[in-house]
Amino acid sequence: MSTRQMSLGLLIGYYGGSHAAAWLHPDNELAQATDIEYYKRLIKIAEDGKFDLFFIADGLGVRMDKLNVHARTPSFINQLEPLTLAANLAGFTDHIGVGATVSTTYSEPYNVARSFASLDHISGGRAAMNIVTSSSDESARCFGHEKLPSHTERYGRAKEFVSVLKKLWDSWGDDAFILDRSSGRAFDPSKQYAVHHHGRHFSLDGVLNIARPPQGRPVIIQAGASDVGKDLAAESAEIVFVTGSTFEQASAFYKDLKERMAKYGRHPDTMKILLGFPVIVADTDEEADTHYAELQALVHPDVAVLRLGVDLETDLSNLPLDQPIPLDRIPATSNLNSTYFNRIRNTIVSENPTLGELAMRYQRGIQAHRGSSKKIADMMQSWFERGACDGFMLSFATLSDGLVKFVGDVVPDLQQRGVFRLNYSGKTLRDHLGLERPAHRHSDA
Repeated sequence: MSTRQMSLGLLIGYYGGSHAAAWLHPDNELAQATDIEYYKRLIKIAEDGKFDLFFIADGLGVRMDKLNVHARTPSFINQLEPLTLAANLAGFTDHIGVGATVSTTYSEPYNVARSFASLDHISGGRAAMNIVTSSSDESARCFGHEKLPSHTERYGRAKEFVSVLKKLWDSWGDDAFILDRSSGRAFDPSKQYAVHHHGRHFSLDGVLNIARPPQGRPVIIQAGASDVGKDLAAESAEIVFVTGSTFEQASAFYKDLKERMAKYGRHPDTMKILLGFPVIVADTDEEADTHYAELQALVHPDVAVLRLGVDLETDLSNLPLDQPIPLDRIPATSNLNSTYFNRIRNTIVSENPTLGELAMRYQRGIQAHRGSSKKIADMMQSWFERGACDGFMLSFATLSDGLVKFVGDVVPDLQQRGVFRLNYSGKTLRDHLGLERPAHRHSDA
């Protein structure tokens, strides 16, 4: 039996699943994105499957043009605020970690530090925070800016943002709040460590108005794949969510990121790299292929072109479907999401597909892995044991049937192989992940 065990996260953030047409499939649950009972059902299934983390994706801002097209693909247009949702779900569960997304571009460190410290206390030490720099001009305009700041500017702000968060979470010692009636003191004044930070992006003199989180600090998630994004992850992230279409791509990323950690004095085991893993599980490979084909047939061509154009950062709606995308329509560089942009551009240059062909086959991230439970378990075990990842961030083409099938069929197989836990052995998310509680920068020095 293997001594190393994989971590599993569940990625939530779509109408009925990760596929663009999930909400249209007649066999899928048509749940409202604002229905809390829907999320409660999902997180309980994931907790029954001993998942490490229930992770809520997010997007800020809503498109105000091409509404007839967006109406066919309502992802991120009607959604609950993730931290509010995470706090509710934490009170409904006992073991599984709860992660919420926050934009470092449109937030302030003090509010975020306080909110996520609260979530960690509410959950008994099961909170995770996914830091993103945002990637749309629609988001920028919602916060009073004409367009998204540059990639370099956003990541510079994010780096300083995380540094301030860590200082704020350490602004009280672990045993500062003594509630000692005999002395009449609620806290020990010597255990307060005021933050005096004056940097390029933030200036702050203060102390967080809540005790140090149970985990020391919430688990930090990051998903940037550019060089500056990988450096930010190597310095601060404890879970990194990555994509890789092939084993070679995933293992190369894994090796690169783990090696970067030494520059920041970190051991590779202090980070878990979870491979994005969209999946369709069925009784047979043929049934999984049929389900995928049914979903693809439900994707409207306008939606396919729109989704491709958003990630290529250009409007493709006036181009013929039966012709290749002209190279002069591709921007010189990406300012939104360089991973998706580069993947599309490389495909256009190397394969020269028609717009219709590329749009209808394009899946953000990677196409769903599909097949029988044994085929899926075989692939997960192989990639995990051969050094492509420390686990998987799972998304399902259709929810909740895909999650139920995975928990019922794939999880027991992985458990029998000894690569996934039989039961939770600790109480906090750090316990699940095998991550140590961070030392306090002052009192543990």
